[in-house]
Amino acid sequence: MLKRIVQACFLIIGGTLGILFLPNLFNLLHINDIPVINNSYVTAILGAIIFYLITFWAVDYVFNFITWAEDSLVKIPVTDVLFGSLGLIFGLLVAFLVGFALNAVQVPVLNAVAPILLTLLFGYLGFQVGFKKRDELLGLFGKGSSKKKSSEEESEKEAKQSLKILDTSVIIDGRVADICQTGFLEGTIVIPQFVLAELQHIADSSDVLKRNRGRRGLDILNRIQKELAIKVEIYEGDFDEISEVDSKLVKLAKITNGILVTNDFNLNKVCELQNVSVLNINDLANAVKPVVLPGEELTVQVIKDGKEYHQGVAYLDDGTMIVVEEGREYIGKRIEVLVTSVLQTSAGRMIFAKPKLLEKAL
Repeated sequence: MLKRIVQACFLIIGGTLGILFLPNLFNLLHINDIPVINNSYVTAILGAIIFYLITFWAVDYVFNFITWAEDSLVKIPVTDVLFGSLGLIFGLLVAFLVGFALNAVQVPVLNAVAPILLTLLFGYLGFQVGFKKRDELLGLFGKGSSKKKSSEEESEKEAKQSLKILDTSVIIDGRVADICQTGFLEGTIVIPQFVLAELQHIADSSDVLKRNRGRRGLDILNRIQKELAIKVEIYEGDFDEISEVDSKLVKLAKITNGILVTNDFNLNKVCELQNVSVLNINDLANAVKPVVLPGEELTVQVIKDGKEYHQGVAYLDDGTMIVVEEGREYIGKRIEVLVTSVLQTSAGRMIFAKPKLLEKAL
């Protein structure tokens, strides 16, 4: 259908150019004495035929260019297009006003060249300012409208806050599907297209471990989308000026005012520094772990050496690591330990203990 439209446009252009320029061409060739070719209908038909023949060579190039432009525009976020267009319109308006003022100065060269240069300069500057200042403009418009429609904005903000943006690590982790199934994660799950692309790249890796992790992530997404009663949306936009996926996620969370769901400790810290709402799956897992207090007794099996001298390492059933002081000699044995301290971070929980037998000996 698009190719037919392109061919029709070529025919219209050819007919118009035929009416305008073919008579002059016939005059140069001294064949204007023939009455038939001086007819405007004939020149329009000849121009249309010439351009129709050109379409057999040019239509594919025009079609590919239009398709590329359409795909590029679809991927651009609507806020970028809107504020870039507003900036362009404002810049062209300023260029017109400045050019109108310069017309008062009767300088032929200046009056001919200045409007073109002003249009290019202010049009470019207006587009760039509108595009790069879109976040500030959004905040400015939001403050102005809040005075009139505060209740509507609050409801809209709540709707945006219900957006949960998943990053690559939390998808591969897999626990997010179980959390959604239990109903603890509500709202709309947003999966950016650039995250899907990264998952696909991992799934196509030559490394077996990476390939399995990528395929597992895709399976988790398929489960969330088809098996769970939760709304899932794919964000088609991208931020071409940003190369790292983590930075794109932070940018998307800022624009949509959504909440980023991750288990990446470093990304969690970046979100906190940039005032972006974040849900860390590891924080949730640590919060629901059984509380262990200093002075409690536990029965554990020491399985390996620790980092420090004479330390042993054991694990609880939920995966919590226990560092046993003077526990190296008990490797492979099940012993009772006394908790001395507990270290809690977003990266996990670590328990320090010492053998109860050593405590009795002291």
